[in-house]
Amino acid sequence: MWPRRGMGLVLAGFLRACWRSWSMMLWFGALSMGLSSGIKASRTKKVDAFTGRLLDIHSKMLEMNKREDIRLGLHRSDYMLDAETNLLFQIELNTISSSFAGLSCLVSELHRNLINHYGKDLELDSRRVPGNTVVSRYAEALAKAWNEYNNSSAVVMLVVQTEERNMYDQHWLCVVLREMHGVASIRKSLAEIDAEGQVLPDGTLIVGGQTVAVVYFRAGYSPNDYPSESEWRARLLMEQSNAIKCPSISYHLVGTKKIQQELAKPNVLERFLENENDIAKLRKCFAGLWSLDNIDVVKSAIERPELYVLKPQREGGGNNIYGDRVREILIRLQQEGSEELATYILMQRIFPTASCAYLVREGICHQDHAISELGIYGAYLRNKDKVIMNDQCGYLMRTKVSSSNEGGVAAGFAVLDGIYLT
Repeated sequence: MWPRRGMGLVLAGFLRACWRSWSMMLWFGALSMGLSSGIKASRTKKVDAFTGRLLDIHSKMLEMNKREDIRLGLHRSDYMLDAETNLLFQIELNTISSSFAGLSCLVSELHRNLINHYGKDLELDSRRVPGNTVVSRYAEALAKAWNEYNNSSAVVMLVVQTEERNMYDQHWLCVVLREMHGVASIRKSLAEIDAEGQVLPDGTLIVGGQTVAVVYFRAGYSPNDYPSESEWRARLLMEQSNAIKCPSISYHLVGTKKIQQELAKPNVLERFLENENDIAKLRKCFAGLWSLDNIDVVKSAIERPELYVLKPQREGGGNNIYGDRVREILIRLQQEGSEELATYILMQRIFPTASCAYLVREGICHQDHAISELGIYGAYLRNKDKVIMNDQCGYLMRTKVSSSNEGGVAAGFAVLDGIYLT
C-alpha cells in the first residue's frame, strides 16, 4: 500500500538566527553547476551498477562533445539543527526530483490560517510563520527555461514513475506553470518516452508528437526506475537531445555522496567562490564526510557506530545505515577486502533536540517526541555565461518521531510540517 502523506499539527519551532542562513542556497546553486562541468568517472563505477550506468551515459555525452548551453537546476539542500552547537549541518544536497514544492506551500498556508483563527488562544503570532513560495518560484524557473528554448509550441515534460505516489504535488506545480505563465506540460514515464520518443537530426526531442523544451525529472533517481533496458534507452535519448534537462546527467551525478564529499576537501570551494567569508560559512555547515579508505575513521565507526551514518551513493528514503548495522557492514567489507567500500561514505550523525509534537497521519493525531529536518529549495538557470536565475525559493520542513532514522515523506518515514520562528 502506498504511504499516505501526513502533516504536523503544531508547527516546528526554529531559531530565527539559523533561519537566516538559508541564503547559502545561492552559493550551492553555483557550486552544483560548476561541479557538474567537471564530473569524471571514478572507481565507484566498478562496483555500483546504477551509478556506473549513469556514468556510461555521461561518458557518451563527453565523447559526443555534447554542449548544454542552457542549464537548469531545481535543487534542495537539507539540514539538521545540532542540539549541542545550535549549528545547521547540511546532510544532503538533492539535485534531482526535489519534491514537495506544491504540498509544502499548502501546509505552510494551512498553519498560518490556523494561527490567524486561533492564535490568541494558542499565544502564537502568524507573522512568525515564514512565507513559502517555492511552487511559484519553481514554476517561474521552468517557465524561464522554456522561454530560453524559444519555441512557443513546445512543452515542459515531467518524467514520472509508472505508479506515481506523489502526483498531487506534481500537478500543483503544473497548474501554477500553466495559469501563471501559460506553459503547457505533459507527463510521461521512462518506458513511454522510449516508445513514443525520437530525436530529430537537429536535436529536437519529440515525445508523443510534441516538441519538448524542458525535461523535468521527477523519476530516474533510483535503480527501481530502470527495470529494463527500455528505461535506460529513454534516458540516453533525452540526454542526446537539445531539450533542456533538469537535471542533465552531469548535474544528477553531483547529487551522489562521493561528489558531495569533494566539497569538504581543501581548495575545492576556492575554485568556485572568491569571498573568504562565504567559503568559511559554507565549510561551517558541512557535516563530517569521509570515504571508507580513511582507516582511522572506519575504526572509530566500528567502535562507536552510533556516532555515524553509513550512506550509499543514492537515497530516496530507506537506504541509510545506522547503529549496530554500521559496525556489521564495515567489518564484513573489511574482511572481504571488498571494493564495495568505494560505494559508501561515512557521515557524522547529527543529534537534533527532540520535542513534543502532534503528527497527523490517515486522519489520526499521534503525540510523540519528534525531530525536524529543514530543506531549502533553490533554482539556478544559465544560458552559456549568462546567469538568468539563482535564487532561494522556499522551504520544506519534515518532522519524524525521534526513534526513526530515515526522514523521507514519500517513503513513509516523516510528515510535512511548518516553521515557527523563535
